[in-house]
Amino acid sequence: MQKIGPSDDDRTVRLAEHLAFSPSFQPLFNDGMALVDETAIYLDGPGRTEAKSLSRQAATLYAAESMRLTTRLMQIASWLLLQRAANQGDMSREQVETEKTKVRLDGIGTGQGSPYFDDLPEAFRALVDKVLKLERRIAMLDKEIYGAGAKAQQDDSPNPVAEQLSLLRTAFRS
Repeated sequence: MQKIGPSDDDRTVRLAEHLAFSPSFQPLFNDGMALVDETAIYLDGPGRTEAKSLSRQAATLYAAESMRLTTRLMQIASWLLLQRAANQGDMSREQVETEKTKVRLDGIGTGQGSPYFDDLPEAFRALVDKVLKLERRIAMLDKEIYGAGAKAQQDDSPNPVAEQLSLLRTAFRS
């Protein structure tokens, strides 16, 4: 028998993709860019002043965490700008996928586990938290839209839920 018409996969609505390629993407873009500005203003102003009063160990952590923070924000901003370009028709999805390979959303570590992290200024720690949450949100969107590594991971590793269901079926057939 031959099917005529679109397959179920062709009709599936992927909400993350819809968000990234629709006008509803603009609030996410605005939030991300506002966080970039907020962080730059903090690091160049109050953050610089507050860092001078830190212990040597906390100041070293502050410097390292500031670099991670700005790196993370540059990656986020790059991803948002690529999505906006696609959304506005300036780039095709294929062009975005090619350029997107240069963007890292897999995390670059954090000093949150350091014994000196709580010594850092509260405003700085709040920025770190906001940026980490945004990075996770964008990474999830990215995986949903582009399947970056998600399909390979599914193919390579067994599905533990399916294995358990199979064991249950086997147990109750006896």
